[in-house]
Amino acid sequence: MNEKKNNNLTPSPLERAGVRPKFSEDALALIQRIMKRYPEGKQKSAILPVLHLAQAEFDGWLSPEVMDYVASILSIQPIEVYEVATFYSMFNLKPVGKCLIEVCRTGPCWLMGAEDIVRYIEKKLNIKAGETTTDGMFTLKTVECLASCGTAPMMQIGEKYHENLTTDKCDAILNDYKIKGERVTHWKKEEIH
Repeated sequence: MNEKKNNNLTPSPLERAGVRPKFSEDALALIQRIMKRYPEGKQKSAILPVLHLAQAEFDGWLSPEVMDYVASILSIQPIEVYEVATFYSMFNLKPVGKCLIEVCRTGPCWLMGAEDIVRYIEKKLNIKAGETTTDGMFTLKTVECLASCGTAPMMQIGEKYHENLTTDKCDAILNDYKIKGERVTHWKKEEIH
């Protein structure tokens, strides 16, 4: 069956050049271990950890081709992967910078100045929420509650929470990530079991 692709999803440069996504051997072995957790015929249950792994493996985002690839590995329809990937804000459907900054914007963080923090970061990095810096280092995203209400305002970068934010703290945090220059992800392949 030939399914229609969602035109709102951005293909990667490699995919535009005709190169198909492929997990590393280590990632494929890990996917097989993850799938064995579930009864035969219920491999769709592995979709969340496999999508996290795919996002970590393929530059921090899920292109249509990567989602199709995940569907083929899990023996499910591509639309089943799209439904999950588009539902959760933790999955990125377009390219992101090496460092994805997720600022909580809900009640307690908003009351404690999250809106000011977002405006400050936008000005500092010369981008708006949802955009990536021209050097590809930072993407700014506003998100719903990250469950750190007592230490608002806060942001998450990769696995790390940065809490009780001030503009000075933001400067130090962003400078540290800029100096490191590494891709920061929520999930490290070696930590997925």
